[in-house]
Amino acid sequence: MQNVQKAKLILEDGTVFEGKSFGYDKSVAGEVVFYTAMTGYPESLTDPSYTGQILVSTYPMIGNYGVPNDREEDGIFRHFESDKIHVSALIVSDYSFEYSHWNAMKSLGNWLKENKVPGLFDIDTRALTKILREKGSMLGKIVFDGNPIDFYDPNEENLVSRVSTNDVVTYGNGDHKVVLVDCGVKNNIIRCLLRRNATVIKVPWNYDFNQIECDGIFLSNGPGDPAMVQETVENVGKAIDEVKPIMGICLGNQLLGRAAGADTYKLKYGHRSHNQPVLLTGTDKCYITSQNHGFAIDDNTLPDDWEPMFVNVNDQTNEGIRHKTKPFFSTQFHPEASSGPVDTEFLFDDFIDNIKKYKKQ
Repeated sequence: MQNVQKAKLILEDGTVFEGKSFGYDKSVAGEVVFYTAMTGYPESLTDPSYTGQILVSTYPMIGNYGVPNDREEDGIFRHFESDKIHVSALIVSDYSFEYSHWNAMKSLGNWLKENKVPGLFDIDTRALTKILREKGSMLGKIVFDGNPIDFYDPNEENLVSRVSTNDVVTYGNGDHKVVLVDCGVKNNIIRCLLRRNATVIKVPWNYDFNQIECDGIFLSNGPGDPAMVQETVENVGKAIDEVKPIMGICLGNQLLGRAAGADTYKLKYGHRSHNQPVLLTGTDKCYITSQNHGFAIDDNTLPDDWEPMFVNVNDQTNEGIRHKTKPFFSTQFHPEASSGPVDTEFLFDDFIDNIKKYKKQ
């Protein structure tokens, strides 16, 4: 094993874990959360929804297949979900300094260093995850000797404004014109829409997209507390007065819910995994889904003209909503996966079908 520097992970309750660095050697602070996926760390680390968070992997060995070639296709990276790493830091049990994969171009450690993101290994992630499950996600900080830092709560600021585009950007030249409200969009959402003959117009989170002539509106995933994204909620509120099709994912689900008049709340430790089971309400159909969120819609506050669309089988929390008469629906999970199962990608087809019906009116 290489010579490595030691550092400490300190939780807000005073718990201390000592580990070894395999990333960038700097002190950072954020919200400590865990995810249970066995693979897919290049996609997860580049997911903007992880902004402000120190990510703990429960799968014991990370890094064995390196990091893929970051070539672009259709104006976006092929193997990453954005153009940079968004996690504040990565915590693992066993880091593989040696990697092997046909598409690997560098090690995970080198990639973290290039992005100036710390990574710690030799941490008892099982014990750490038990704490987070029992007490809930909590603030934490990684401290290197001689570099003290204060705790930082990312949920107290509008993280969406940090990750959203600043400009209107167009992808593709398909028949269906879709406005994508970028609250921290994952690239695979754009890929899924492009494969379905869409022209995707990506706009900033606080852009009044109602002024754009389009066939449908898409509300993206993103980080943080949906209550902090009021300007988007107000613009979505204008859109639901019409009948133009709307689809949302993750934070987009929460924003659509709040625009409809529902409340949102913070989950104890959130859902971050590839294996969350969700039930399509009114049926016996259960799907395995990829998820990454810390907030949820309170079903009890949905107005009468809205209803839950999916429910989490594990804890009965909301996993999606739909309007009873208009072509609006959203999911708390990620139908586009990346990484994770693609069992529910058909929901993009449902969105496009709604657009086709709308255009015939």
